[in-house]
Formats: sequence, structure tokens, C-alpha cells
Amino acid sequence: MKLLNEAALGNVMLKNGMAMAPMTRSRANDEGVVGESTVLYYTQRAGAGLIISEGLNISEQAKGSPFTPGIYNQEQINAWEKVTKSVHDNKGLIYAQLWHTGRVGHSSVKNGELPVAPSAIAIEGQQHFTGDGMKDYETPRALSMEEIKQTIQDYKQAAINAIEAGFDGVELHAAFGYLPNQFLADSANQRTDEYGGSIENRNRFVLEVMRELAGAIGGDRVAIKLSPTIPYNNIIHTDPTAQFTALITALDDIPLAYIHLMNSLYPLDQLPHYPENVLETFGKLTRHTIIANGGYNAQTGEEELEKGIAKIISYGALFLANPDLPKRFELESILNEPDRATMFGGGEKGYTDYPFLSANQYSEA
Repeated sequence: MKLLNEAALGNVMLKNGMAMAPMTRSRANDEGVVGESTVLYYTQRAGAGLIISEGLNISEQAKGSPFTPGIYNQEQINAWEKVTKSVHDNKGLIYAQLWHTGRVGHSSVKNGELPVAPSAIAIEGQQHFTGDGMKDYETPRALSMEEIKQTIQDYKQAAINAIEAGFDGVELHAAFGYLPNQFLADSANQRTDEYGGSIENRNRFVLEVMRELAGAIGGDRVAIKLSPTIPYNNIIHTDPTAQFTALITALDDIPLAYIHLMNSLYPLDQLPHYPENVLETFGKLTRHTIIANGGYNAQTGEEELEKGIAKIISYGALFLANPDLPKRFELESILNEPDRATMFGGGEKGYTDYPFLSANQYSEA
């Protein structure tokens, strides 16, 4: 089974071709600091070939949702160091996902400050989870040129902090409608300066961030997650094939650990100009290792690897509910079902209490 065979990630050999996808779990405290339960949560899942952490806010401004962790101050760094040490002690590998939510946030979560974005365009038709319940999205404040440059430096510093915390590398979250994805999409980016307008200009922010990350910690420890065909959070591309072909081609000039591509996940009936197969359309364009994400099980993940485009498959909810997922795939065992009600926020329930095949494994942190 290819999923269970060793997989190359740059100069590193992963123990299997299964990655744990980044998943927001909202178990940090109000200061964005994770605790012992988070140490246990990631340690339990160290059987993955690669763990990619939940999104880590790169700055105070980056925060969009309550109880999400950060990587921008020493207390947060020290807390994550306990996580990475435990994962390494259990022969795991872990990357930090670097996160700036941009307009996908609310002032009630940001000490009264409005969310920021490439342009002052609000998300419509959705609501945002806050500490005070679901709220309509606000119109964000457009970033100034100086603030864009500072945000790029915030990403760089967050990567340096992640390495200090013991992470093996970082993944830029440029998918699912968050700030880098907002720069890419003409539905969210109507700037008239060098960061808006043409495809080249809309790609500029992401490419500048990636160059800074690679320069700071080495390209072999830097990766990116992209969602070329996901319209969630009001992200619409006039020409996604041209947009992401140009971006992925440009990324080939930067040494990277991998590109993490998300499948569509949403019906595209209203978007007939969108490519139906993300891996076939974009995965063949790059020399970089491809990780495929979105809706896979054991069979479909294996089939994707057999096609030869993706070298690693990432699993989200299945890893959430099955800390020993590789062993369950190996034994063709029954899988635990994820409890949607406990995915975000709360305590141990739905976090560290999912049973292993061997009930006593990792029973203590």
C-alpha cells in the first residue's frame, strides 16, 4: 500500500505517505497559548508521516477567531516547543501552518480593531463565529502599502519563531479565503497599485512572502497550501487556470518542501470556467512535491498516489477522529466517526478522547 510506504519530502524520508492536515481546533487560551492537552493531541497523532499544525496566527492583527493559537510571542513559542519535543520524541515530524485571516474575522475578536484585507470588501452571505456567537462580517479596512510590507515581515518572523519552537518547517496558509488567498482573488482584491489588477500583481504578495520565508529558514523547510477552486469566503477567480498556473510556475523558482493542493470540495455548477480536477490541472506544473488534500479515504488516497502526481495524501477529519489512522488503514479496521459538535472549542471531549485500537496507548501526556 503506497500510503503506508516511506515517502520523500525533500531530503527527509517520511515513515508513510500520510499527512495530518491542518485543522483549527480552538483550544488555546485568550492569549493564544496552547496547553498540555494540545501536547497530547499532537503526540497521539505522531504516527502520521507529517503533521501540519492548525493555523498559527502570525501577529495580533492576524487573529480572526477566538481561542486560536499564535506564534508571535515568547510564551506562545515556549508552549509550542513542548508540542514539537513530544512529537519528535515519538518519532514524528511537524510543520507549523502560518495564518493571517485577513477579512475572515471580526472586531469583537480583535480588541475592537476592524479586520484588514487587500481591499475594503466584506464577505456576504456568511456569518463568522465569535465569542459572542455568530455575527455578520464587517467591511474590512484596506491595508496600506506600508502595512503590506510589515505583514510580509510578520510572516518571516513567525517562521523564525516556529523554527525556534522546534517545528521542522512551515506551511503558508494561502488557501480557503484567508489573507494570501484574498490577494490572489479579484473578487477580494481590487487594488490599483502593484499588489492588484493583473495576475502578476495579484500573485505578488504570496510570492514575496514565500521568498522571505525561504530566505529566513531555508526553502527545504518552507511549503504552501493552495485552493484554486474553492469559492468559500467569497473567493472567486475570473480565470483560476491562468492565475494559479502563473503562481505555481513562479513558485518553481523558489526551493520548497512541497505544495499542498486542496480539491474543490464545493459544487462548481455555477462556476463552469473552473477546472474540475485540481491535481490534473495544477499538480503537473511543478517540480515540487505535491500533497493532495480534500475528501480522501484509504481507497481514494491510494488511487490518487497511483496516478503519480501527488506523493503524499493529507487527511483532516479522519486524523481528528482516529489518532492511529495509519494503523487502522494497515489493518483495514473500522474508523471512529468525527464528532462535528466538538471540533471547535471546548476541552478534552472530541479532542484527546478518541479511542485507539489499543485503548491504553497515549493515555497520558
